[in-house]
Amino acid sequence: MASTTFATGNNATVKLWAKKLWREALSQTYVSRFMGTGSDNVIQISEDLSKNSGDRVRTTLRMLLSGNGISGDSTLEGNEEALITYTDDVLVDQLRHAVRSAGKMTDQRISFSIREEARQGLTDWWSDRMDTWFFNQVGGVVYNWGGDTRKTGNNAIAAPTANHHFNANGRNIEAIAGGTLVTEGSVGSASGSNKFYLEHIDQLITQAKTITPLIRPIRQQGDEFYVLFLHPHQVQDLRREATANTITWYDTQKARVQGGEMSNGIFTGALGTYNGVVLHESNRVPTGASGSATVAKVKRALFCGAQAAQAAFGQGFSTGRMSWTEEVFDYGNSLGVSAGLIGGMKKAQYNSADFGSFVLSTSWTGA
Repeated sequence: MASTTFATGNNATVKLWAKKLWREALSQTYVSRFMGTGSDNVIQISEDLSKNSGDRVRTTLRMLLSGNGISGDSTLEGNEEALITYTDDVLVDQLRHAVRSAGKMTDQRISFSIREEARQGLTDWWSDRMDTWFFNQVGGVVYNWGGDTRKTGNNAIAAPTANHHFNANGRNIEAIAGGTLVTEGSVGSASGSNKFYLEHIDQLITQAKTITPLIRPIRQQGDEFYVLFLHPHQVQDLRREATANTITWYDTQKARVQGGEMSNGIFTGALGTYNGVVLHESNRVPTGASGSATVAKVKRALFCGAQAAQAAFGQGFSTGRMSWTEEVFDYGNSLGVSAGLIGGMKKAQYNSADFGSFVLSTSWTGA
C-alpha cells in the first residue's frame, strides 16, 4: 500500500527543535557538569568523529619512561628505551526514540500539545539515558545490563579491575581481585561495621596517588580535585557518624564548598569537599553484585579523577543538536516525533585495567 509522509514543520523549525532538545537534555543530565573536550574532565569528549567517518574513537596512553639514562661519555646508542603505549576504543552507534499520538480525536480531548509534550518527554528520556550510561559504565555493573548496550553507552560493560575495586572492611578498605565480585556479599552481611566512613576517602586518595598509572586529579582554578559519587544511603551513614575522637562529616563542613560558592561545574550541587575531594550525591550510584545477582545492601561509590570515562559523538551530533524528525500517519491524523543521536560512552581502560576511577563497595546500615 502506498503512503505519503511529510514533516509538520519546515526545515528551519526542525533544526531549532533539535538544538533545543540537545540543550535542554544536556542541562538536565546530572553528569553534564563533568563533561568536556579537555583532559581535565571526568568524562572527556572526543571530537574525532564529529567531522570524520567511523564507528569508534581510539585513544592512546603513553606510559612514563622508566630507564635510568646514560651518564658521562658512556655510549647512548643501543641503550635507548622503547615507548610503551596502550589503546582504548570508544564505539558509537545510533540510538533513537519516538513518541506518537493516537490521533486527532485524542488531541481534542486533552489541553496540552502532543508535540510539546513529546519534546519534553524525549528530553527527560535522553537526560536519563546519558546519566545511566555513565554510572553503569564506571560502576561496572555487570549484573543488570543483560548485554543491552542501549543502557551502557553503546559499549560493553567491564567489571572493576584488580586494584581498582575496594571493599569496606570496617574503617579500612581492601582491594579485591578484578571480577571477584562475590566478596561484596560479605560486605553486606556485616552492614553495621562496613558502612561508608569519612576516612575511606583518605585511603582512596592514597591509592590514587600511588597506583600505576596514577589517577590524575582534575585541575580547576589552580587547585586539584577528585570527584566522589555517593549513593544517598552512603551519604546518610556519613552524616550519622559521630564516633568519639574521629573527624565527622560536620567537622568537614567548616571548609565546605557547595554549588554557587565556586563557578566551576564540578562544584555545582556538591555536598561539600573533603581533603581535595568534591562529594556528590546520586541515587544512580549502582548496587553491589554477586555474580549475576544484586547485593541490595551494598552500594558502589565511584571515585573519579580526570579522564575516568570517554564519550564520542558522530558527525553532526557534537555541535549542539540531536536529530529531530516529525512525521504524520494515517492521512494526517496522527503525529509522530523522533529524536536520536550517534554517540557512545565507556569507562576508560588501558592495558586491560581501569584508568581514572575506583569503585568502593560499602554496606548500608538501614533506615
